[in-house]
Amino acid sequence: MGVERSGPDHRLRDVARAMRGVIELLEVYWARVPPGASPVTVSAPQLRVLYVLERREGINLRQLGAELDAAPSSVSRLCDRLEALGFVRRSSSPASRREVELRLTAQGRAHLDRLRARREERLAAVLARVTPASRARLVEAVEVVRAALVDVQAEAPAPGAERPPDEGTARRTG
Repeated sequence: MGVERSGPDHRLRDVARAMRGVIELLEVYWARVPPGASPVTVSAPQLRVLYVLERREGINLRQLGAELDAAPSSVSRLCDRLEALGFVRRSSSPASRREVELRLTAQGRAHLDRLRARREERLAAVLARVTPASRARLVEAVEVVRAALVDVQAEAPAPGAERPPDEGTARRTG
């Protein structure tokens, strides 16, 4: 899938700005816990940990830190809280006793399932206000963006791999 290069560059920025606005509104909307929802809440960084552990079963703390671009001490504290909630289990790696593997527990998976169901339900209520034709176009557009994100993630260097410095980094360090 190629990137459309025609048209003024500002159109890309307009679309990016509009999507950012929707994402920010969704973050605020989903952060409000409706009455009767699970009393257990996790912070945005803790939720990111759960998403990564769901995708990368058995990841160790170092790899998780690289994936999150976070300091080891921060990652350890995030996992401490999630372990206390019963959402994450730490265990010794069979490959190296010094390594600790992280896994979602059944309770952690159930929490993600409930969270996703609640988010989808609330989002469906918002989308009910949109015309069927607009929803059809939205589904198509969202799938295109999702596929592009998958492509970008597939092209990204592995977590913890050396990345070439960007222009801003080179300027700050040099």
